[in-house]
Amino acid sequence: MEYRNMTRGELESLLAQEKEKYAAIKSAGLSLDMSRGIPARKQLDLSQEMLGILVSEEDCEGEDGRDYRSYGLPDGTPEAKRMFSYITGAPVDNIIVCGNSSLNVMFDTVARNMLLGVSKSSEPWSRQGNIKFLCPVPGYDRHFSICETFGIEMINIPMTPEGPDMDAVEAAVRDPLVKGIWCVPKYSNPDGITYSDETVRRFAALKPAAPDFRIFWDNAYIVHDLYDDGDSLMDIFAECEKYGSADMVYMFVSTSKITFPGSGVAAIISSPANTAYIKSVMAMQTICHDKLNQLRHAKFLCSHEKIKEHMKKHAELLRPKFVAVCETLERELAGTGIAEWNTPRGGYFISLNVCDGCAKRVYNLMAELGVKLTPAGATFPYGNDPRDRNLRIAPTYPTIDELKKAVDALCVCVKIACIEKLLAK
Repeated sequence: MEYRNMTRGELESLLAQEKEKYAAIKSAGLSLDMSRGIPARKQLDLSQEMLGILVSEEDCEGEDGRDYRSYGLPDGTPEAKRMFSYITGAPVDNIIVCGNSSLNVMFDTVARNMLLGVSKSSEPWSRQGNIKFLCPVPGYDRHFSICETFGIEMINIPMTPEGPDMDAVEAAVRDPLVKGIWCVPKYSNPDGITYSDETVRRFAALKPAAPDFRIFWDNAYIVHDLYDDGDSLMDIFAECEKYGSADMVYMFVSTSKITFPGSGVAAIISSPANTAYIKSVMAMQTICHDKLNQLRHAKFLCSHEKIKEHMKKHAELLRPKFVAVCETLERELAGTGIAEWNTPRGGYFISLNVCDGCAKRVYNLMAELGVKLTPAGATFPYGNDPRDRNLRIAPTYPTIDELKKAVDALCVCVKIACIEKLLAK
């Protein structure tokens, strides 16, 4: 029965029951962290053999005999470029392999555009006034933090089941001060949405007023399927070729949740013109990145088949956790009318929407129980969820038993917060 159809007496009785459950959970002394999408230890174990790949002097040589223990190849090794080509389908010549973090590469890309412009002939963004970025919401908090760091104004773009609201995007880019948009196109963070073919086509066909507008295509979960028949994402570069818009896109990808977070390899992929310009600036920034780590990864993830096999092992560990969360939400909250959630087929998060004005209350109730969630509001620019309803669930790190306890507690907190809200009305 939907809670809004209950009488005041029925709601008060239900609230008392849920508060009793809350007190019992609190006495159990939980201590769990579900705030970030962190791989569990068993996932890290899947890549352990990679650490023993480079033993001898010969192991450290590239395919052309180059000694990777020394300087050189600032745009990455050919082996690592080929690995990222297996992952993304992009031509190796369009790939620049960097250090351990795609977030770092995205930050550097914004910084470069702010200070130097998107090309040698382009005016730096920092000299063009109050520039703006489009931010699909709910979205990835670290994207928003980059914009805040550089004083870039952020504009909310609602997410739909097909991806960002493209009518809103197409209207917004008529403003020449709009310089970019953040996108997580496959298994979006946190909604788990994969952009439809029509959405990708409309991105490729965009006609922004700003010639230096850029799409930041953060393909963080490109191979992170939970099921064998994972979602299919259209190749945006292939579509851009049809419209002559390949310069408009930067794709970012990394092995952070494939091998070792913090010790992986990241890459930026773009058009020949963009990559040539980026490499010219990088030549002043670094002699080279960690080629031994690039080689280690390339030998471990040595083919498309090996990557698929490796990610299937990840899926076997993660799928039961996602199922456990969704089954609990279905059992406890379905039919109440106080919550809705996605059932993702990949990625790292589950997005939960509760009654308007209740997300912060749920977050605080969970914190009092000893369960740490991503702060309410974090999935929106400036930490401001206008409806105060979205919560991001990160189910990857806890064990199944811990996860079940945490989600049971979450459902109790959602019920308490929403019943309180209904009674207040």
